[in-house]
Amino acid sequence: MNINTNYLPTKRSALWLVASAAFTSAVFAQQNPMQIDVTGARESTTSILTPTKILQGNELQDKLGTTLGATIGNELGVSQTGYGTGASRPVMRGLEGARVQILQNGLSVGDVSAISADHAVASPVANARQIEILRGAAALLYGSGSSGGLVNVINDRILTNLPDKPTGALNTSYDTVSNGRAASGVIEGSVGSVAVHVDTAINNNQNYRIPGYAEQGGPNANWKINPNGQAQNIPYSGKLPNSFNNQNNLGVGASYIGKSSYTGISVERLNNNYGIPTPEGGMIKQSQNRYDFQHQTRDPFAGFSSVKFSAANSNYNHTEFGTSAYTPAALWKNIANEMRLELAHKQWMGWKGTFGAQVTRSSVEATEIKTRSYAILPSTKTNSDALFWIEEGSWGALQGNLGLRYDNVKQNPNSSTVLSAEGPFSSPTTNPAKPQVQNKNFNLLSYSAGGLWNFANGYGTGLSYTVSQRAPSAQELYSYGIHESTATFAVGNSNLSKETSHNLELNVQKTMGEVRSKVNIYINRFNNYIYGRYTGQFIAAGAEEGAGFSVVQAQQAAATIKGAEGEITHNWGNVGSGARLFADASQGSFDAGGNLPLQPAPRIGLQVAHQKNGWLANASYTYSFQQNRLATWEVGPTPSYNLLNAGLSYTEKVNKISWTSYMMLKNILNDDIRYATTPMAVRLYAPQPGRSLMVGVRANF
Repeated sequence: MNINTNYLPTKRSALWLVASAAFTSAVFAQQNPMQIDVTGARESTTSILTPTKILQGNELQDKLGTTLGATIGNELGVSQTGYGTGASRPVMRGLEGARVQILQNGLSVGDVSAISADHAVASPVANARQIEILRGAAALLYGSGSSGGLVNVINDRILTNLPDKPTGALNTSYDTVSNGRAASGVIEGSVGSVAVHVDTAINNNQNYRIPGYAEQGGPNANWKINPNGQAQNIPYSGKLPNSFNNQNNLGVGASYIGKSSYTGISVERLNNNYGIPTPEGGMIKQSQNRYDFQHQTRDPFAGFSSVKFSAANSNYNHTEFGTSAYTPAALWKNIANEMRLELAHKQWMGWKGTFGAQVTRSSVEATEIKTRSYAILPSTKTNSDALFWIEEGSWGALQGNLGLRYDNVKQNPNSSTVLSAEGPFSSPTTNPAKPQVQNKNFNLLSYSAGGLWNFANGYGTGLSYTVSQRAPSAQELYSYGIHESTATFAVGNSNLSKETSHNLELNVQKTMGEVRSKVNIYINRFNNYIYGRYTGQFIAAGAEEGAGFSVVQAQQAAATIKGAEGEITHNWGNVGSGARLFADASQGSFDAGGNLPLQPAPRIGLQVAHQKNGWLANASYTYSFQQNRLATWEVGPTPSYNLLNAGLSYTEKVNKISWTSYMMLKNILNDDIRYATTPMAVRLYAPQPGRSLMVGVRANF
């Protein structure tokens, strides 16, 4: 396919100019008190250690999707993968997988979504109270190696205060694009000194309708995912096969609330069945049981504001079904246990902060159901022990933060595992080298330092530097087998060393008045960046399965990601109207030459909203540029797209119940939307949903 290389750089240059213009306009705007924020943005303005972004309230409800990635995928610097409506994980500043940690109530979600984009995040978002995005020093509280950032889903199952009266919320909706039906509910109350929380959600989506054809470029594009594979013509139009999603979950929590402390437990059950919309097709049946415990005491002793202990146990499994009448093919299990102890001290010489310890134990196992042998990687136990210390100081117009974290990570695979012979391969004399199934031990040191100078009333500029180290994951070290959802043969590398990122970020922001804005510019340099390199080998014809699949081996190289983000918001005081203009762009490349794989395309967007007498109307438009800066083995380019959405809602209170009826139009232009962050096996054959209308009713009491 020919690429117009002259057209794209011009658009990219325009994108950077728009971000700069957004900031310049804000700097010279008149400062006026904000009266209403109908865009719902709640940014960190008073503390560097608070989340970079918090989604909650009406803003969260309006952006809520069936997956975590779909819910936050249009936030500044955040994109998403797209395996139908069942699996979508956040991609942050060009980084994904293990470099973007997912938490639930401050503890690891305990799934296997970081291993592959077709594995769904096991943290339902339907009843989330808020979703936090963290970077820098704040992220070091929870883990090392989150060089892209960290996402924390908070559902308030363990309440920390007694409700004055029973409260709750109900939501039900219908979506035309997938004949989707969803319902969710939460209720909270108290009995004496015990607070109780119950939430549940059901989401059933059939195969969704797509604009045009499933195959990028039409039904005769003759794409080859792998250079030596066969061209595949996928003539689907109308509804996309294997794009369905059926999910339900139930969560129950109870906590004892004392005068200066609380102690609580919660239990969750999650079930999720969803299709894999590759040309071969397939399905995953996922379930998880999760148990949480929390205790916090305020002002435990002199000089300290709180001590908190939290723990979680999750028992996760999913079954992967093949294309033949959904025959069970592989069973994945992950048992994870995590404990945290945090001690927060009061202000001392202008500083206040938190230090503590974290212990994580997990055991992942993947088994071929037919042969009872390992699937892709041997069963592996991962043990992680960490100490962390975060400080924040404030001196008039200056703020500062320091973060330090030490982790010891041990990867202990089942040493008796014999990696099976696969193939035949295209070059029998140079078959991919099998990784050694041996224990590995990594010592990691991560740290961060930053400052913010409020140089004028409502204006500030900040600079931060973060070094984050990550241990190779089990699949990067020990994989050896066919991965159908990416059409590859994955080969681990037991010689991998720890990955180190050096991130330098400059930001300028305006936080007061009707016009507010911020711009972030960053550069992230990696030593020993871990990636999957296409070796040029492939599984030869005649193999029992995977013929034509490329051999992809874990390798390391120096790499750099550069990027910028900017937004400007305008709220028209008493009028009840608001608008937001935003843009983000990042570019990842190997220092020796060539582009990093699965990099997001630059975007620019506009959001407007108006609120009056219970009515709320909003609309958003996002233009995503063509992505032709691909890794040498990626097929493309990824086409540009226009995403236009609009919504209308009306709220009225009747007998102490606040009723909201709403409608949302999504992808009004019925554009062909494909994410450059999605592996080729899906991106080339599975666009995102076409035009849809969602209608629903919410009740809050």
